[in-house]
Amino acid sequence: MSRIVTFRGLMADLEVETILLQTNNGLTGYKINKFQMMPETPGQTEFKFVMQIFKTEPTTAASANIDFSDNRLLAAAEVEDHNHSYYPHSGTAIVFDREIFNQDIYITLKDIITGGSCNYYLELEQMDLSLDEQTVATLKDIRNVQ
Repeated sequence: MSRIVTFRGLMADLEVETILLQTNNGLTGYKINKFQMMPETPGQTEFKFVMQIFKTEPTTAASANIDFSDNRLLAAAEVEDHNHSYYPHSGTAIVFDREIFNQDIYITLKDIITGGSCNYYLELEQMDLSLDEQTVATLKDIRNVQ
């Protein structure tokens, strides 16, 4: 049986936040159900945020470059507003929802324009893993270390 666990927070530009999920036996798995972001001051400042979620801790600072071929990437989202009535607020989020993981995950934020802060909301589906599923998830995480 699965249950939903949620996380939310406010991140500063270039911040990397760790979501602690690791357990002693690794028999608890997760997958992302929902990933949303909202600027700290919507409509008041110009911004272009890029937020990404990774299976392993990034080895470099948060970046605005998104690479879907990176097998460590679980989700990516962007939102922007340019304080002009002719340029409406826009954003998108893409979640690789078939990815199951059993270790900590890492969220990064990059503001391309002002270096501001942004909120996030993350909804994970928690599930019990069999020993075989646990082994596969753990080995995938080990292989993803660069």
